[in-house]
Amino acid sequence: MDVGFIGLGRMGRAMAGCLVRAGHSVRVWNRSPEAARRVEGATPVASPAEAFRGDAAITMLADDAALRAVIVEGGLLDGPERPGLHLSMSTISVALAQDLAAIHARAGVPYVAAPVFGRPDVAETGALNIVAAGDADAVTRAAPLLDAMGAKTWPFGTEPHRANAVKLAGNFMLVSAIEAMGEAAAFAEGHGVAGADLLDLLTNTLFASPVYKGYGALIAANRYEPPGFNLRLGAKDIRLALAAAEAVGVPMPFASALRDTLIEAIAQGDGDKDLAALARVAARRSGRG
Repeated sequence: MDVGFIGLGRMGRAMAGCLVRAGHSVRVWNRSPEAARRVEGATPVASPAEAFRGDAAITMLADDAALRAVIVEGGLLDGPERPGLHLSMSTISVALAQDLAAIHARAGVPYVAAPVFGRPDVAETGALNIVAAGDADAVTRAAPLLDAMGAKTWPFGTEPHRANAVKLAGNFMLVSAIEAMGEAAAFAEGHGVAGADLLDLLTNTLFASPVYKGYGALIAANRYEPPGFNLRLGAKDIRLALAAAEAVGVPMPFASALRDTLIEAIAQGDGDKDLAALARVAARRSGRG
């Protein structure tokens, strides 16, 4: 397929590389041109408009503001050349996803939301779990691209915003797991038990899953740099989850507590460290950080 890819952070670069290796023709654009030159086998282009055309265009931008600036304010949906479909793979708000679905419908460009679960090392091997929602025909046409980037695509219906709700729910649970591990480790250390030993036990028995094992190992080793997914982005996702929950009248009291803990972590200078650094808050509160 002829594909444009917009947004080449660590995740985007890895995903675009998977598309190239799968044999797709990939044009890439990033605000920083250097990132585009680092995707071996892809063709860097000078503007997002040059990427937003062909069989499909994929966006993997950092947040709502970046996606809105490039796609909506940048006028890409008003251009003479537009893609056969737009595959939005960023973690964005439910509200923006709903707006984008309406804007794309008016422009006549099929819109599929397909946020992903997985860190950059998983993206590099094409083993992401992808949550997809949108017009059934568009999702089917996007399947060769999704298959190149992910181990499995999980369908969630025809309304794109549902995929974004699923992604935010998943990230809420992920941040909750990190907070629980941080508090448990601090508690154990207060009783003379090494937090690393506790996490080694629990992540290989009761909580032997990728999130607990991966983040537990980072917490045990106090290894928070370089970040696979930084804490500031985690805070953004919890804010988005809370806003989406309020919009449908769903209380999320623990998400509110997580938001405050994340703010504390950022205030302590950990915003650009890996999300696992959230555990440092519990350690500091206990006087052991």
